[in-house]
Amino acid sequence: MKIVRMAAVGAAAALALTACSSGGSGGGESTSSGDGATVKVWLVGSDTPDEARDYLKTTFEDENPGSTLVIEEQQWDGLVDKLSQAMTSEKTSPQIVEVGNTQSTTFTSAGAFTPLDDKYEELGGDDLLSGFVDIGTYDDTLYAVPYYAGSRLVFYSKSAYEAAGVEVPTTLDEYIEDGKTLKAANADTANYSGIWYPGQDWRNGLPFIWSEGGDLAVEEDGQWVGAINTPESVAGLEKVQDIMLNANGAAPDAKETDPQIPWCAGEVATLSAPGWVQGSLISADNGGCPDSESDIGVYALPGASADETAPVFLGGSNIAIPAQAANQDLAYKAMQIMLSDEYQTILAKAGLTPAKVSLASEMGDTPVAQAAAKAAENVKLTPVAPGWSNVESDLIMETLFTELAQGKDVQEAADTANDQITDALNR
Repeated sequence: MKIVRMAAVGAAAALALTACSSGGSGGGESTSSGDGATVKVWLVGSDTPDEARDYLKTTFEDENPGSTLVIEEQQWDGLVDKLSQAMTSEKTSPQIVEVGNTQSTTFTSAGAFTPLDDKYEELGGDDLLSGFVDIGTYDDTLYAVPYYAGSRLVFYSKSAYEAAGVEVPTTLDEYIEDGKTLKAANADTANYSGIWYPGQDWRNGLPFIWSEGGDLAVEEDGQWVGAINTPESVAGLEKVQDIMLNANGAAPDAKETDPQIPWCAGEVATLSAPGWVQGSLISADNGGCPDSESDIGVYALPGASADETAPVFLGGSNIAIPAQAANQDLAYKAMQIMLSDEYQTILAKAGLTPAKVSLASEMGDTPVAQAAAKAAENVKLTPVAPGWSNVESDLIMETLFTELAQGKDVQEAADTANDQITDALNR
C-alpha cells in the first residue's frame, strides 16, 4: 500500500447520496458515449510503467474510434479527499480511478463506485487476486477489482554485507541484529542505516506486530476496537523501536518515499520495500544509480523461526468506476483492457504482481520475482473495517511510529494510539 492522507468517511458517504439521486443503474451513466467522448483514467504515482500507459491509450482508441483516453497521474497524499470532491458530479468525475487497497472500503461502504457483480467473470473471475476482490467488496457487492499487488521484500547491498561479515538472515531476530552490526561497521558514515527505517513508515512495522501475534484492530461483538496496545502488539513494537534507535539513520519524522536517494548516497545497507522499488533504485530518471544494480540483493523477510517468512503487508491497488462518471460503457471497456492478459503481463514484467494469479509466472525467475513469490506465501492486509480510513486520515499510525523513533515509552505510546484507533474506527 502506500503513503496516503485519507479524508473522513463522511466525505465519501456524501457520494452515496449523490449517486442515489442521479438515477439509472450506473449512477452516472451518460448517453454521450459516441464519437468525441473522453475517458479519464486516474492513475496514482509512477508505479504503472509507461509501456502499460501507452498500451491502454492506444488499444482503447483503436477499439473505440472517435473516443479519447486521457491518463491523469495523481499523488497518494490527499488522494481520498481529491476523489471525494471529484466524484460528486458527472462533470468532474474521472471514468476509472485507482485506489490503494486500504482505501477501497472508504468508497465501497459509501456506494461511491458502480457495482461490478455482473462483470466479475468477464473481468477474470476466480483468477483475480482473492484478497483484493474481498477488500473491493462491501455488503456482498463487488465495487472495485484488483489492479496490481506487491509484497514487501528486503533489498540489500551485497558489498556492505560482505564487508561487515553479515549473511542473509534466517530469522527476524537475526535480521534486527544484523542491522545493528551493519550500522556499527559503518559508524564513520553520517546517517548510515544498517536497516533504513524512516519514522513514519508504519507498514514496515506490521510484520513485527503480526509475528508476535498482535494486530492493529479487531472486531468484538460487532464493533471494531484497537489492538495495538496488547502485550503481543507491544512486543512487536519494541522490536521496531530497537531497529529505529540502534540500526537506523533515517530521520524520526521521515516518510519512506524516495529510498533511492540514501541508497545511492551509500547510506543504506538494507531496506524493506515493495518489489517494484528496485526500479527506482537503478533508474537514473528517478534519481537512482544504474551502476548499483549488480550490488543489489533481495530476499523475503524471515519469520520468527528459520522455516517461515514473516507476515508482510500486501500493498497494491484496486480500480473502480465512479458511480457518477459519465460514459460508463466506455469506462468499462477501458477497465477490460486494464485487466486483459496483455496489459497485466506488462505490469508483471515491470515487477508488479499482476491482478490475475495465472499471470504470476510472467514476473519471470529473477531474484526479485523469486523473493516476491516466497513473500507472497505469508501476507496480510490492514483491518477491513469501514472506519479504517479514519485511522489513516488522522495519521494515528504515523504519529505512533514517529514517537517510537523518538524513543518514547512503547506501552505509553501504544495506549494513546489504541484509544485514538478505537475512536476513529467508530466515528
